[in-house]
Amino acid sequence: MDLSEIVAGYDDELRTSDYADVDASSNGLQVGPDEREVETVAFAVDAAEQTVEAAADRGADLLVTHHGLSWGGIERVTGSQYGRIAPLIENDVALYVSHLPLDGHQELGNAAGIADLLGLESRDPFGELGPEHVGQRGTAPDPVPTDRLRETLESELDHFGQGVRVLDFGPEKIEDVAIVTGSGVDWLDEAVESGADALVTGEGKQKAYHEAREAGITVFLGGHYATETFGVRSLQSVAEEWGLETTYIDAPTGL
Repeated sequence: MDLSEIVAGYDDELRTSDYADVDASSNGLQVGPDEREVETVAFAVDAAEQTVEAAADRGADLLVTHHGLSWGGIERVTGSQYGRIAPLIENDVALYVSHLPLDGHQELGNAAGIADLLGLESRDPFGELGPEHVGQRGTAPDPVPTDRLRETLESELDHFGQGVRVLDFGPEKIEDVAIVTGSGVDWLDEAVESGADALVTGEGKQKAYHEAREAGITVFLGGHYATETFGVRSLQSVAEEWGLETTYIDAPTGL
């Protein structure tokens, strides 16, 4: 399959261009020629030396990640930036990136993956960012005790042994859940305004403790990496449907 077809397919499905004005990430093809034949695609959360080298070792023609190398432009290719880009070029591995478009996709996205994990129903887009959304909100079929929801997340997320932290200030049983993965605690106010019992996200900030306590909402902190493996896994499934060979590179950070 030609690289241009893969890029066009992902860009169309993820509505990449719609996020151009709200995302610092340069989404889409970040490294590579306009056209080349692709047989094997590697998938990872982060574009880093570790994942780039693993993709090359596995014979991948293309690496697809959630976090890329260009956040609004690259001024110099030196130091760590050189260390990440050089192996891509030397091994002829292209790099495709989808940041917020993959967060916001209501079927393939990171939040959608966690909603699937929790079995949420009656889902709606959540996490407004300009005209777009970067998360999802849904309802549990039956109210779930906080400890059971934490256990579900802890048993399924790739948190590198760090566990799931909980700011337990909401009701004893949780029904309405808002999800923004990664660094999504900034949408805590929106979760409160929406009437959610809990916000599931990756990492927290100091101020979130008091904000959650004062608002009476529970916050689950599952880890930035751990909550953002779902989107690239979904893109891997899409690539397999296209008839491509795929491989997943797991490089958890515990953060």
